[in-house]
Amino acid sequence: MYFYILIAGFGGGVVRGLVGFIKHQYSYKNVGFNLPYFFGMAFLSGIIGLLCAMAVKEAGLTLEGVFNPALGFIAGYAGGDFIENIYKIIIKKSSLYSEK
Repeated sequence: MYFYILIAGFGGGVVRGLVGFIKHQYSYKNVGFNLPYFFGMAFLSGIIGLLCAMAVKEAGLTLEGVFNPALGFIAGYAGGDFIENIYKIIIKKSSLYSEK
């Protein structure tokens, strides 16, 4: 079951990354797509989705009485956004990679 939750967390991270890229592309011109950054954030989102789902399961909480991968997807989406924004606040940079 945890494997499906991990995959769902990665899916949440990928969706969050694509939404962020599309939003950024409409806001600015000449926006490049940084593939390593995208996959790195998707990976972190998957791990966060899995850890949050495990914590919820161990706490005995469920979503409408069912423990399913949707929780991992939601946590992966939100977790990737949370990590990226914390980074931006602490480091005061808009990206993990330097601008060229």
